[in-house]
Amino acid sequence: MMSPMIPNAIQSYLRRHRVPFERYAHPRAVSAMELVDALNVPVRRVAKSVIVLADRQPWIVVVPAMTTVDLRQIRHTLGVRTARLAAESEFVDHFPDCETGAEPPFGELYGLPVAMDESLSVNERLLFRAGSHEEALEMRFQDFARLEWPLVASFIQPLPREKEEGKATYGAPMEDSGASA
Repeated sequence: MMSPMIPNAIQSYLRRHRVPFERYAHPRAVSAMELVDALNVPVRRVAKSVIVLADRQPWIVVVPAMTTVDLRQIRHTLGVRTARLAAESEFVDHFPDCETGAEPPFGELYGLPVAMDESLSVNERLLFRAGSHEEALEMRFQDFARLEWPLVASFIQPLPREKEEGKATYGAPMEDSGASA
């Protein structure tokens, strides 16, 4: 059986808009850090899509692979009362041709708004999942920005020293209601 690859809808979308891209097959990698390891690339090259519900509106938030989304910053930037990470059951229907957990950053194609962390704009190229846990996609940042017109702002929590030195640590609040703790 052939392994799941980048859905045809994504490839057609990019070709229709004349966006050059490269595909990279790799061993199955579910997390963004597994993708970094599977492709043996510097972590700064990889971006991930995180689905956030901002006042119940799903957003694709694109951030560097090793970072955590700052829900307070999302709430502030989008001007919403609540922001939380979406449960898979809340967004899986938006990406019917994609493997769950491999959501692509193409909001125009999937009918969702896109926000991108400003730190990614320094990259000439972006490497990310595009619907598959066994194939990644790379394209120029400028092409992505022209295609999606994402809201660009700061959406990540500051990196602790361990992360800056390459050691991954995980953990983030699941929701930020805006109320003081």
